[in-house]
Amino acid sequence: MARLLSTGEIVDRAQRQPPAPLRLAFRPFFLLGALFSVISLLLWVALFSGQLQLAVYGGPLWWHLHEMLFGFVTAIIVGFLLTAVRTWTGQPGLEGRPLAALVGLWLAGRLLLLFPLSLPPWLIALVDLAFLPLAALILFLPVARVRQWRNSIFLPLLLAMAAINGVMHWAANAGDPGLQSRAATAMVMLVTLLMTIMAGRVVPMFTANGTGTPRVEALGWLETLSLGSMLATAVVSLPWPGMPPAAVALCCFVAALAHALRGLRWRIWVTVRTPLVWSLHLSYLCIPLGLLLYGLSAVSSLVSPSQAIHTLTVGAMGLLILAMISRVSLGHTGRPLQAGRVMTLAFALLFAAFLVRVFGSYWLSSYTLVINSAAVLWALGFGCFVIRYWPVLTRPRVDGRPG
Repeated sequence: MARLLSTGEIVDRAQRQPPAPLRLAFRPFFLLGALFSVISLLLWVALFSGQLQLAVYGGPLWWHLHEMLFGFVTAIIVGFLLTAVRTWTGQPGLEGRPLAALVGLWLAGRLLLLFPLSLPPWLIALVDLAFLPLAALILFLPVARVRQWRNSIFLPLLLAMAAINGVMHWAANAGDPGLQSRAATAMVMLVTLLMTIMAGRVVPMFTANGTGTPRVEALGWLETLSLGSMLATAVVSLPWPGMPPAAVALCCFVAALAHALRGLRWRIWVTVRTPLVWSLHLSYLCIPLGLLLYGLSAVSSLVSPSQAIHTLTVGAMGLLILAMISRVSLGHTGRPLQAGRVMTLAFALLFAAFLVRVFGSYWLSSYTLVINSAAVLWALGFGCFVIRYWPVLTRPRVDGRPG
């Protein structure tokens, strides 16, 4: 049985810890990832509208796709997983100088892709490509140490993302926009697969804890269908030559139905008074909607692939990330799990960004206005997080404990 620490031991451990921003991976990666998403999206708007001329690596469109997926999203994923693995395994988490080195590698990739003229393309690509494999290795070591193979599922996902990143760089240097688009879509589907795995672990628990209602137990057949169909969708979305659109559509439709049933079973209607929970549910329900739209875009002209992809990226990823980093940051710094007015507004702003980006062309006359409006709403939403959580993520835990 674990021994409770005395007050003196808690104080002693806290004093021997690194500076607060480097005590666990969620602190620098959540804060810098959120800030980077604001900066990169506003830069993209300026590039898209012609208000800024900047020779970014791969061109403006490639840079936008890559940096939102492999810059922003992977920072949050790595920050979450390298924090969670300490809880899963009971092993020490990455902290201090090793954590600073990993963050520095991520930052170097962002800077080199934004200002690429000083180094050869192969060296810039190498720096950027090193981040995910190194993070996967750091994640795997404590899992292997305690032989907790259940959580090794994240290793192949991170390595698959690294491989797709390699394809993205290949497409950038080969000048192949078709391959670039297919690789970005494959990354979106892989991240969606990861979200469905993590949501199954945390959403029912968070719902029960946050609303005081009974936890919804998983149905084995539905879990298998949900994850299996999403895995199939991710596989057929890889940049295979000559993949039949009907196969893509079929996988998407089955996955959409399975995840709609799964999400509705979690009872969003009991979460109305709990923003930290309804934001998770709302983002998750964007997954079946995005899959449905993507399936339709593969076999008809009713919707565009862009609408489908942005349902998954802005509606599902954006809102899920904002909800998760808000809750995880509070929990891991010893604070009450209360969203507050600022973050409730932030969740609403992100959902509005999704609605404008995906459906705004139906009521706004200018496509540029759609892009600009959605970007500003996103920047305001994540800007709220940066301002509200800066003191949370850069100061020690309020209870004095390590972490």
